[in-house]
Amino acid sequence: MTLQSIRPQLTEGDIVRLMRGETPEQRASVAHRLCRRIALDVLSDTEKAFAEEIIAILAEDAADLVRRTLAVTLRASPILPREVALKLARDIEAVAIPVLQESPVFLDEDLVELVLSVSAAKQAAIANRDALSIPITEIISEHGAVEAVRALSANRGAEWTDKAYDDTLRRFGRDEIVQAGLIRRDFIPAHIAEKMVSLVSGQLFDILVNRHELPAQLAIDLAASSRERATIDLVEQAGRTNDLPRFVSQLNLNGRLSNSLIMRALCCGQMRFVEHALAELSGVSHQRIWLMIHDAGPLGLQAVFGRAGLPRKMLPAFKAAVTVFHDTQHDGGPNDRARFRARMIERVLTQFQAIPKDDLDYLLDKLDYYSQMAAREDALGDTDAA
Repeated sequence: MTLQSIRPQLTEGDIVRLMRGETPEQRASVAHRLCRRIALDVLSDTEKAFAEEIIAILAEDAADLVRRTLAVTLRASPILPREVALKLARDIEAVAIPVLQESPVFLDEDLVELVLSVSAAKQAAIANRDALSIPITEIISEHGAVEAVRALSANRGAEWTDKAYDDTLRRFGRDEIVQAGLIRRDFIPAHIAEKMVSLVSGQLFDILVNRHELPAQLAIDLAASSRERATIDLVEQAGRTNDLPRFVSQLNLNGRLSNSLIMRALCCGQMRFVEHALAELSGVSHQRIWLMIHDAGPLGLQAVFGRAGLPRKMLPAFKAAVTVFHDTQHDGGPNDRARFRARMIERVLTQFQAIPKDDLDYLLDKLDYYSQMAAREDALGDTDAA
């Protein structure tokens, strides 16, 4: 039995029901048989032209069932006219998704334009295509909804660039599904793997280190640095309440009250945190620590270092930062806290040149943050005044 002999055959009655069928079910049944025939047959030019006319009629059918039948049956067929595929792509999701995910007739520019204009579910269908070129990967990573970026991160047929990785991590780097998709790729660039170390934890952290051959000690060091940055962000929140001593005590209990954390906090002007941290480490009361830092001169600060067990090599930088703190004043204006933090960091960066690279990067990031915060608040103040 030949392939031709087992293919469904259309009768004149089928064509009548296709055009004039009383129910969507009747028209959908005939549409399915016709589309299967079109998808399987090798058509002459005349037959192909006739088939395209029938397809165009089906795409205009008022019944969703008929249009979905067309989309599902011809979703992977090169015979589907590009204009019809684009029309179906903008149809309801049940009609559009099969075509968006599998149709080979779309051009890259079609898919780029669609990503910018369709729903999250349709974007995800595009992201699930077997192969995605660089323009499509980049547009999804930059503009796609989280559902689409999740699908993209897990798509082994997607071509990635540094821009796509950077946009994905910037927008959804803390989404565990995105993390898992990227980590389980066969390859990610080393610098992207390093960025991800600071974002992932638990099993994903282990997979990242083992699958992508990131040196274990580097991964641990990067993760520790990231946790310190996150902790500094919590310091200001804790400082607004009466929980700062408890917060510091908990950090010490968890082994996270590190030398670099204290130094970073000082450089950001978080003096109350630094005072309580030194009190915690030295076993000396907060009041006495305050006097030794602010009112006992260099020898007092040196004594604090000894009691707290801090390394002497930190002492010059610590003294310089304390001096900057004393010389930097709040201006009393709206949002002066952010401006004070920015000025504090600027002066520390100016006076202490031997800052380790990680701490330098952190302080520069915080300088940008506090400067932008102050500018934003000033702009809001000007608007309110107007």
